[in-house]
Amino acid sequence: MKTYARFKDAIRDVGRALATVGYVVDGKRWQSVDVSDKPEMKMRELFNTSFTVQLNDEDHNSYQEDIQPNLPWADDHFEERVGGRPLNPGVQWANWPWSLSADKFRRAGEQFSHTYMERYWPKDAGDNVDGLEPHLGIRYEYGDLSDVVEHLTNNPETRQAFLPVWFPEDTGVVHGERVPCTLGYHFLYRHGYLHMTYYIRSCDFSRHFRDDLYLSLRLQVYMMDCLRVQPGWKDIKPGMFVFHCVSMHCFENDYRIICEDYK
Repeated sequence: MKTYARFKDAIRDVGRALATVGYVVDGKRWQSVDVSDKPEMKMRELFNTSFTVQLNDEDHNSYQEDIQPNLPWADDHFEERVGGRPLNPGVQWANWPWSLSADKFRRAGEQFSHTYMERYWPKDAGDNVDGLEPHLGIRYEYGDLSDVVEHLTNNPETRQAFLPVWFPEDTGVVHGERVPCTLGYHFLYRHGYLHMTYYIRSCDFSRHFRDDLYLSLRLQVYMMDCLRVQPGWKDIKPGMFVFHCVSMHCFENDYRIICEDYK
């Protein structure tokens, strides 16, 4: 796994790899939609894309030029994600550059099948929106982002600080609902540094990659901010940002542009 000093270099190398060795996947469905009669929806794919970026700064503003996400949307949506409420649909989805496409997946023009806000804060999501009763799994109550912070605070050497975005209910989807692309985030504190590994099953290079990186980078910085106010954590430093994607891909129309930009 290659380690970079800047995200822009990692993005460049992923783009070059997709342009030069990306293979064709003629899938029949995309985001629960039948695309078998749409040749432009064929994909170019890289299998198991991984890299590491050593963070040398924790000011997220310094990463805006490096990653070049969609701004101000990415900043506004991040604040929505960590706001402590399991919003669905929320507000910022409508300000996303591809919001018209996203709107097609709302049920009867209302909620989506899932949101990141629901997955970060699942205790009060769904039928448990009033929060009066514990939201139970098989044996234990649901946890959320604040529980990951608390666990790290009390157990600095833990290997269990994981925030899942993919839930068991996603495994059970058989009726064509959309499911999360992100699997989850693993936080590891070692020798004064907070490292994060971002696991994602599927990522669109042209439309989502930069935003996904930036939103995840902001989550890593957010975790440091949350920990730093706890006793004994004031000297925490940013560590490694590790990215692992099973299916890095683009559509055929975007592939032509990627070839022009990265080959």
